Amino acid sequence: MLIDKSLNTPLYIQLYNNIKDMIEKEQIEEGEKLPSIRSLAKKLEVNNITIVNAYNLLEQEGYVYSIKGSGTYVRRPNYNIDLPYIEDGDIELMIGGVLPISKDSINFATVSPTPEIFPITQFKQSLIEVLDRDKGNAFLYPEINGYEPFRESICNFLQENYSMTVSKDQIQVISGGQQGIDIITKALISQGDTILVENPTYSGAIAAFQSRGAKIIGVPMEKGGMDLEILNRYIKRYNPKFIYMMTNYQSPTTYCYSENKKRELIALSKKYDFYIIEDDFLTDLNYDEDKKLPLKSMDHMDKVIYIKSFSKIFMPGVRIGFMIVPDRLFKDIVKAKHTTDISSSGFLQRAFDLYLRKGYWKNHMETIKEVYTDKYTTMVEQLERLKKYNISFVEPKGGLSIWAKLPEEMDAIDLYDECGENNVAIVPGKIFFINDSIYSNYIRLSFGAISNEEIVNGVKIIENSIKKLYKSDNNKYLPFV
Repeated sequence: MLIDKSLNTPLYIQLYNNIKDMIEKEQIEEGEKLPSIRSLAKKLEVNNITIVNAYNLLEQEGYVYSIKGSGTYVRRPNYNIDLPYIEDGDIELMIGGVLPISKDSINFATVSPTPEIFPITQFKQSLIEVLDRDKGNAFLYPEINGYEPFRESICNFLQENYSMTVSKDQIQVISGGQQGIDIITKALISQGDTILVENPTYSGAIAAFQSRGAKIIGVPMEKGGMDLEILNRYIKRYNPKFIYMMTNYQSPTTYCYSENKKRELIALSKKYDFYIIEDDFLTDLNYDEDKKLPLKSMDHMDKVIYIKSFSKIFMPGVRIGFMIVPDRLFKDIVKAKHTTDISSSGFLQRAFDLYLRKGYWKNHMETIKEVYTDKYTTMVEQLERLKKYNISFVEPKGGLSIWAKLPEEMDAIDLYDECGENNVAIVPGKIFFINDSIYSNYIRLSFGAISNEEIVNGVKIIENSIKKLYKSDNNKYLPFV
């Protein structure tokens, strides 16, 4: 491992590239322990922080993993791990959570909200007021766990919306939901840990867990939540460290957990001593009178790590969210947050604090529910036309997507390709399943970022694409085509 102090390239980058190259060329064996920070710093005659930064970068890129109190070990990246291989490059990006969509496409792929309903005027007022009030202090680093008044506002928000009583000292402010998952992964997950997840589930979380060498086991999803019989069996067999789940309008299925299954999950977490990671980004978007509550609202045993992102109900680019962290885990989470980015934007936290305190969010929620209810209704009405092709779906009455099941004989990748050629973007369900490529006949259709007119035209194109696929198969399946 050589570095050249005469170069302009930072020393830790040189070291990172050196070790990365050795791993990729298999000059260092998988599982081999790297030198300790102190010993390598002494050997290379550099500061300890140089080694720390290089090792951190290697870990972020998936080349190594660390075990607390033991050291840093090589884990050669496997870019096809446990996920179905599909030739199309766009699909591979989707597996990693990236949606490369053409600007001209009718975009049923993204779950992002529509920019036209962003609360620009109210948030602009909050930003100006913060600048007038706090001046230069607005740009200071806040506390690592978040600007204290903002954490207080979050507690009030939780009490008012979910009847959830939380101390501000349990709140960790984060830069979006994905960062929350990444921080939990960095702080609490080690090589070989078992994590039970819903099957199908969010591929971005799976990628994060796998980056630490965790063992991922999928539990089949039913309309009311995970299959409890299989879940109980897997808990006893695998002794999981965590369960990762989305309680309401789960992605991609849009299913919501029944009250009974929520209670059972809490009871199991206590009985078998594991934590539950609850990823909540859509609970607020219900389109009927059946208001949903997070699992955390019934967690009286401090076994749920609750991640809440405001991206889907506010403005995704602001990148603000928070976690409620059990007391026993809080110190580790704070340390991981600090090493990730020191703290989330203090200026935006102060502005969002005012936004919540002034009650602006209440009017905004009424607006987006009205807009999305209209889009949802249009989407369901249009998809009804596809039922004659043996396509089925559950009406979630909330969220931003529909999870549709194609006929058994139709592969969603074929439909994805055909729709793509006609400038309609959909997401094949295969990318959400764990270690299982047999579920090839699901698609996710999201309506948040498109207009009612685009929904109508897009579903027509999907219908024409379905007809074309059947015709190309010699009318084998549908006699009326």
